Amino acid sequence: MKSISKILLIGFAALLLLEGCKSSSNGELTGVQDRPKWFEPQPLGMVFIPQGHFQMGMNEQDVPFALNSQIKTVTVDAFWMDNTEITNNEYRQFVLWVRDSIAMRLCVKNGIQEFQIVPKDQPTNTDFYDPSDPLQVHLNWSNVDKLWNGKDPNVEQALVDLYYSKQDALSGRKEIDTRKLVYEYFFIDLSQAGRKENRYIYDDLGGTGQLPKGHYEGKIISYNYDSYGQEKPFKNRTDLIQHFKVPVYPDTLVWISDYTYSYNEPYTRQYFSHPAFDDYPVVGINWHQANAFSHWRTKINNDYNEQEGMPIVENYRLPTEAEWEYAARGGRDVTVYPWGGPYTRNNQGCLLANFKPMRGMYGLDGAVRTVSVGSYNPNDYGLYDMAGNVAEWTSTAYDDAASVFTHDLNPEYTYNSSKNDPISKKRKVIKGGSWKDIAYYLQNGVRAYEYQDTAKSYVGFRNVRSYLGKDVQAFEGY
Repeated sequence: MKSISKILLIGFAALLLLEGCKSSSNGELTGVQDRPKWFEPQPLGMVFIPQGHFQMGMNEQDVPFALNSQIKTVTVDAFWMDNTEITNNEYRQFVLWVRDSIAMRLCVKNGIQEFQIVPKDQPTNTDFYDPSDPLQVHLNWSNVDKLWNGKDPNVEQALVDLYYSKQDALSGRKEIDTRKLVYEYFFIDLSQAGRKENRYIYDDLGGTGQLPKGHYEGKIISYNYDSYGQEKPFKNRTDLIQHFKVPVYPDTLVWISDYTYSYNEPYTRQYFSHPAFDDYPVVGINWHQANAFSHWRTKINNDYNEQEGMPIVENYRLPTEAEWEYAARGGRDVTVYPWGGPYTRNNQGCLLANFKPMRGMYGLDGAVRTVSVGSYNPNDYGLYDMAGNVAEWTSTAYDDAASVFTHDLNPEYTYNSSKNDPISKKRKVIKGGSWKDIAYYLQNGVRAYEYQDTAKSYVGFRNVRSYLGKDVQAFEGY
């Protein structure tokens, strides 16, 4: 009997051991184990902006009596921000990436398979991936140099449509038709998904569920190739997926179209293309192009992270108006300019930003038009050119009364204008003033706007990225 009991005891212990091998939680709530450790390193060219609160709005007299920037106490989360405006050379990386990706897909379309990669872990034929579709194939970027060395006649033939036709060629020169450099991307419109009328209701009996009653009354805005706005009813998740095709090449003609009776042709020919201007802020970029750049920047960063087995990062994007103004103040609340003082000159009489001083004395500050980013001292957060040089796009839609109805925590007002909306619905907030503006527009709290599909020679942009995790730096000193 003792031996039988011993055998049963050993068997019971073995059973417990086997059960324990199935789970390390021992029946306790432990959370999912072996999650990747997360540490967010400082992104290249960005500075950390800690969370905080500030008085948003005008701190000086409202000279034009616009009444569009009333003072309001708001709080913003921590984020990363580019320490300078996006330069010509940085934006050129985007343009060349688009050019090369289009060129490789044209080659694949014409049967040149060396520009395509078939992933080892990807089925060759599924409902989600079709390797025979040039728009879906995984590109072989290691062969990108073969596109432009002129050694393969098959490649040359495949890329014919990417160049200007003989009729449009200037003096027989072979040039890329920049109108064909179009960046295509998709995203889910979370603001539309978050609306109550678009929420999915689950069946209590375990059925298939249903959409809210009357959801057809609420329409969403769909963005496509034909227009930047088209209303349609929401039925499925696919209706929330927005599809953009954005021409990416800067509008270099802004140096002429922005001015009357002014000679600016050298800037039209050279500003974006010549290495002399590589470190100057990119201009001629409309709001849609700035968003396309932000999407691409997120894509190449996360593609690399996935390749290296690292977690993906939060999206690069345009700053909200509140984020921009908070960062511009540099931790100094209720200040007029980013450098903290109420004047545009320092104690030695030197001008502190690139703008239009006095009455048309453009060069008095050291620059007649734009100047290399970082030419003036940064604010206390380490951000350059938050006043002057070029004004900057934000993600915020312009409304005179926005400060009245926006939340006091991460305030933001967005509006996706449809094709038939009046032009007043297509205004986006720009901040900081530019090289051609008087000092009033350099103030932290001043609001101005441009239309989302309009490019200007005095408007550029910079990116931000939301900070993920505990804002440790915000608690230093407490």
